[in-house]
Amino acid sequence: MSEVIGLFPIPFMRAPRVVPPALVAGLVDHFTSAAGQPNSSSPNLTHTALLQPEDSPLLVDVAGCVTPLLSEFGALLFGERMGWSLKEMWVNVMEPGGRQAMHNHANSFISGVIYLTPVHPEARTVFMKSPGGVEFSFKNDHAGVVTGPYNADKWVSPETQPGDVVFFPSYLMHAVPMNVGERRITMAFNAIPVALDSWGYRIGFNG
Repeated sequence: MSEVIGLFPIPFMRAPRVVPPALVAGLVDHFTSAAGQPNSSSPNLTHTALLQPEDSPLLVDVAGCVTPLLSEFGALLFGERMGWSLKEMWVNVMEPGGRQAMHNHANSFISGVIYLTPVHPEARTVFMKSPGGVEFSFKNDHAGVVTGPYNADKWVSPETQPGDVVFFPSYLMHAVPMNVGERRITMAFNAIPVALDSWGYRIGFNG
């Protein structure tokens, strides 16, 4: 009997209700008006500056909620539970009609999103297969094709509620389609491990 084995899957972790409602409300209250930096993808999307936990007691509380899960997700990537630190955080405010272009996060290993408001089903984060290099590529795309996990170009993340957090490898390409719902507010973050050790070759990272 034939057997299909999914080789080298990419982990994506969703953790519901990690950030409690009072903290979610505090983040929305405190940081929405601070999100004044424009985004080149859309005039209806703005961000705060990059934030560190020490910038606000609210962010210290966020770090306390998220950091234990970084160790859990990091063990999937590197095979060992180790110390992790939040390198940076920022709040995104997407008004109706806003969108976020495809991108990934440089200079980090784990990235994530904390959902602070409900998200319209059509504005869920979409993850995409890497576009690849400059080599020629062939596709089989027509009305009769059945899309599955081995030939899909994109994957739409599950529905989320305020306080939910998702974690993914920082290299994973992702985007947000046009928001046709109400204002969408999220807090994104990047994280790095304390160090990586490859048979004695050890490299440390500073948050």
